[in-house]
Amino acid sequence: MEKQSASNPASRQRLDKWLFFTRLLKSRSLAQKAIEAGHATVNDERVKQSSFQVKVGDVLTLSLERRDLIVRVLLPGERRGPYEEARLLYEDLTPTEPREKLSAFDLATREPGAGRPTKKERRETDRLKPGFNPLDD
Repeated sequence: MEKQSASNPASRQRLDKWLFFTRLLKSRSLAQKAIEAGHATVNDERVKQSSFQVKVGDVLTLSLERRDLIVRVLLPGERRGPYEEARLLYEDLTPTEPREKLSAFDLATREPGAGRPTKKERRETDRLKPGFNPLDD
């Protein structure tokens, strides 16, 4: 079996397909819109066509709503499989953000599944409100 090299056409793939196969974006049409809006760069060059061919070793920067992703292409995708399979297609190079760099909105958002505040948390929140009088309870 022949080893695929970077010059082999089989080791190249359309950028929108690759983003879809890696599960970085939910659909191929969303990938196309993000690319055409200028939210993707490959090897520090802005890409405006979803038909751009990525190859093994390319470094892709993707600007999403609240964060930027930096990934290195390890393999071209064959299908949109489960997360474990998709994770093998790229290496995540995104630096971890320190907590103080996050905005107040990012800090205030609850984790999914955190649910409603408990009664104790509600009392603590009420104490912070202006005009709070503990004797009114």
